[in-house]
Amino acid sequence: MTEPAYWDGQADTFDESADHGLRDPRVREAWRRLLLAHLPAAPAAVADIGCGTGSLSVLLAAEGYAVTGLDFAPAMIRAARAKARTADVSARFVLSDAAAPTLPPGSFDVVLARHVLWAMPDIDQALAAWLRLLLPGGTLVLVEGRWSTGTGFTAGEAGRAVLRHRTDATITALGDPVLWGGPVSDERYLLVSRR
Repeated sequence: MTEPAYWDGQADTFDESADHGLRDPRVREAWRRLLLAHLPAAPAAVADIGCGTGSLSVLLAAEGYAVTGLDFAPAMIRAARAKARTADVSARFVLSDAAAPTLPPGSFDVVLARHVLWAMPDIDQALAAWLRLLLPGGTLVLVEGRWSTGTGFTAGEAGRAVLRHRTDATITALGDPVLWGGPVSDERYLLVSRR
């Protein structure tokens, strides 16, 4: 797992990637449509695990969700809080390790993690910790991939990991270039588990 200092060093440029910063209205709208199609209605409580600079947290807070973003890099949390203030939305941001989140168990309708599972030292421990945060009937939403850098998990690997803890895992390929600000040649997907 990469250390917080590494991600602190990435905070100033993190949003330059179209899917991180969601600065392009078309990219932002594509992520909004994608997530809203799979989430329960607002004001559901969402834990955004490994929230980075808070782009998805702020997007969902603007839609009326009760969002708590969590990241272990202080510079990312500062950027997320500033982004929420600028957008004039209410979202809570907590400094905590995604591998062992310090959030109250059984408190969230949704646990969302985008590009985080691959960085966990033990994915089964991380998934178990994330699932403990869910209320009964809660939804796990993962955006993951097996990237051209060689990091990440295939959809099959992620699906099998989730099925060790849950009874369902629906995977949708995310090849639409609008989501990423341009064409992609690697594997990217959405995994949703409702039980």
